[in-house]
Amino acid sequence: MISTVFKSYIAPMLRRPPRFQIAALCHRKGQDGPEVLLITSRDTHRWILPKGWPMYDTDAGGAAVQEAWEEAGVEIREGDRPRRIGRYRYDKVLEGGLPVATDVDVCAVEVRRLHDSYPEVGQRERRWVSPLAAAEMVDEDELKDLLRNLPDLL
Repeated sequence: MISTVFKSYIAPMLRRPPRFQIAALCHRKGQDGPEVLLITSRDTHRWILPKGWPMYDTDAGGAAVQEAWEEAGVEIREGDRPRRIGRYRYDKVLEGGLPVATDVDVCAVEVRRLHDSYPEVGQRERRWVSPLAAAEMVDEDELKDLLRNLPDLL
């Protein structure tokens, strides 16, 4: 009885609100339709989108472009503005192993060019794949859905 009361009423009140990040869904036109750039995370080597925390001096689109540059060497066309195309939630594991729910706004970023030299070169792998292949490579169900629907969202 006490366990049920705790799980049903007390534990939800003690949860922290979800954290918030911005991701760049980097894409380009391929011969068979759009292609998506995935990168590996530094710690677990899972396939992910470039993403990070909001930045004090820029909006979400600017933060997405900055993360895409730092983590994947992405350059966009001058004047292009990333636009929000969706959101997903995942559990980010913080230092010490504590998982926290994190909402991620996803901004579509059209890639002009990939650079060979960028801040996190050598720390991650990057790969161009179809949206359907990308959906199979990532872990988060809501991100899988977003990738499967990408041609309609662009």
